[in-house]
Amino acid sequence: MPLPQLTVYRQDRRHRALVTLAGEIDLEAAPLVRASLERCLHDGIRTIDVDLTLVTFCDCSGLNAFLHASQQTIVAGGALQLHYPPPILVLLLDLTGSGFLLLGVPFEHLPPPPGEVPAPTAPDPPHRTVPLVPVLSGDVQ
Repeated sequence: MPLPQLTVYRQDRRHRALVTLAGEIDLEAAPLVRASLERCLHDGIRTIDVDLTLVTFCDCSGLNAFLHASQQTIVAGGALQLHYPPPILVLLLDLTGSGFLLLGVPFEHLPPPPGEVPAPTAPDPPHRTVPLVPVLSGDVQ
């Protein structure tokens, strides 16, 4: 029997849980993610923080599991938030426009994981003084 690619750790504090995932989240592991987060709701947890510091890979089936769990948590009157997603999940969140549902705050504003040095922040782009003019409109013939 192969070893599991994903390990789930859970720490509860009253109605809040920290779920730490370690390993890879793919089609095979997504049901474990979904079941673990559903178990939190079943146990009366309404605030779920998911630490992804130790996740090395996450595909669209993992994203789907997180979106489903977020929806179920909201229906139950709670909130689910992802912390320290791996770069591939950040890309998926960006491509799908679903980051605001799972991250709460923009990823670049999250503090670094414990033991990591914060990345330098880029300066804000200069304020644009020239108005933008549309190049194409809906009336193109």
